[in-house]
Amino acid sequence: MKTVRLTQQGIVFAIFVLLFAGFSIFLPGFPTTDNMLTLLQNVAVLGILGLAMALVVIGRGIDLSLIAALAVPSGLLLQLVQDGDSFSHALLMAALLTLAFGLFNGWLIAYAEVPSIFATLATGLFLAGLGQTALFKLDVVQWSPGLAGFEKLGQGNLFGIPMPIVMFAGACFVVAAFLRRTRYGAFIYAIGDNPFAARASGLPTRPLIVLQYVLASLIGLLAGLVLAASVNSMPTRIYNSTMIYDVILVVVLGGIGLAGGRGGVLNVVIGTLLIGTMLNGMTIMNMSYSAQNLVKGVVLLAAVITDSFLNPRNEETAQQGDI
Repeated sequence: MKTVRLTQQGIVFAIFVLLFAGFSIFLPGFPTTDNMLTLLQNVAVLGILGLAMALVVIGRGIDLSLIAALAVPSGLLLQLVQDGDSFSHALLMAALLTLAFGLFNGWLIAYAEVPSIFATLATGLFLAGLGQTALFKLDVVQWSPGLAGFEKLGQGNLFGIPMPIVMFAGACFVVAAFLRRTRYGAFIYAIGDNPFAARASGLPTRPLIVLQYVLASLIGLLAGLVLAASVNSMPTRIYNSTMIYDVILVVVLGGIGLAGGRGGVLNVVIGTLLIGTMLNGMTIMNMSYSAQNLVKGVVLLAAVITDSFLNPRNEETAQQGDI
């Protein structure tokens, strides 16, 4: 007789099902079509960011600068078009800023050996400050006629499916293929599992760490473009929100171990569904922002404690550069 082995992934999915069913029964506005579309749209942006964070965490790092990577390059695109630049040139400038930012993050962590939590905290603050002081005229960068058609990225649909969901699904496919079908993805798992063994076996660990942060920043830009197209603006002060904690919640609750080398895209999808449902339900219940933060803090603390038991660290995991 086979025994059923409970995993964090399975437990979180069961909690999601129960939570969704409970909200559907007890919250009158929850199961409506409009609310489901709103939930899915919000979940899409959060899920895309979760994929970026997953790439870094699997390689035994963390990226606290993701919200800056979401807000500033996409805000720069909107600002340049508003100032008269063509959309293609503005998109190129946003991509170059994102690429430079990811390279700088990766260099700090891989070559300067600054722990990722401190490096990305500092660079995120720097990029956000750069945008607010030098790049943007207002905190909310408004839409302009030169962006006509771009809104379909966030407001259109494909065969009846909202484009943000399509973009999230496409990002999931690409990241899953990268992690599971390419040697670079396998190398990232190897670095996360044991960086010293990976280096001893001849893997180019430093360039691979840089690659992780470049990819994370580019995925952050994608999330920013989807968000900007969805709301026809870019509220650049979103960096000051608690969104980065939601992203960490998605990754940790989904079952991607903070010790590195474990998890994948399916974990991100499950974590995204649970956090998206929880946030949407709290909004419908008119919970205050402070109360929502309290709930998220408790859930994150429980998730981190659970992760420490399910993915215990050994002497090798407590080294510089580890979370």
